[in-house]
Amino acid sequence: MSQQETFISHLMELRNRLIRSLIAIGIVFCCLFPFASDIYDILAYPMMRALPEGTKMIATGVVAPFFIPMKITVMVALLIVLPYVLYQAWAFVAPGLYIHEKKVVLPLIIVSTLLFLAGIAFCYVVVFGMAFSFIYMHAPESISVAPDIENYLNFVLGMFLAFGITFEVPVVLVILVKTGLVSVEKLKEIRRYFIVGAFVVAAVVTPPDVISQIMLAVPLCLLYEAGILAARFVTPRTPSQGIVSSEEETSQ
Repeated sequence: MSQQETFISHLMELRNRLIRSLIAIGIVFCCLFPFASDIYDILAYPMMRALPEGTKMIATGVVAPFFIPMKITVMVALLIVLPYVLYQAWAFVAPGLYIHEKKVVLPLIIVSTLLFLAGIAFCYVVVFGMAFSFIYMHAPESISVAPDIENYLNFVLGMFLAFGITFEVPVVLVILVKTGLVSVEKLKEIRRYFIVGAFVVAAVVTPPDVISQIMLAVPLCLLYEAGILAARFVTPRTPSQGIVSSEEETSQ
């Protein structure tokens, strides 16, 4: 088979796996569609709990009351189907990996997915309740609070992304140590700088309230320590690894 034919066959396989993933997302979305309003209410619960009793959110857009719950439902469907999507990605790249790479990549994919979901859950369960209560507790009495649902969605997605990425710190450290780019001893040396950087990052990506910043910076520092601990059990790549890889490629 020529290189062009091989390239085309890879594109065909990639297309098929993308189609399977989209179909899976579509099926789950169709199942969740009747409950779109309930899903939005669940997402809005931390905000509604912090607002004065009887207060409701507003929709300034004409189609916002319909499309915002739909967007959230699509994202929930993607999270539900995420393991299947990752499996499709893994099945696509696995044939091109060496044996020792397969042993590392698959666990990293699983752990990184779980950590990302844990970051989202931590943000929803812990951070939102404390942050919203703190913000509206200090709002002037002359202000009538009525958050817009589209702005709320953008805020929630930004926070979910920030905390999801934050919880990936242990995986990043393990990869850095595994590839030999940095040592565990070096990670310990720069710990103080990382702590300062964690609070700077928290001040940039979170709302301007102390609670949200602390709730992001502190887990970031703890996850850094967890990453150092996990990296101790990782064997850094050595120059001889390339020889082993060539032999494995031949055997495959």
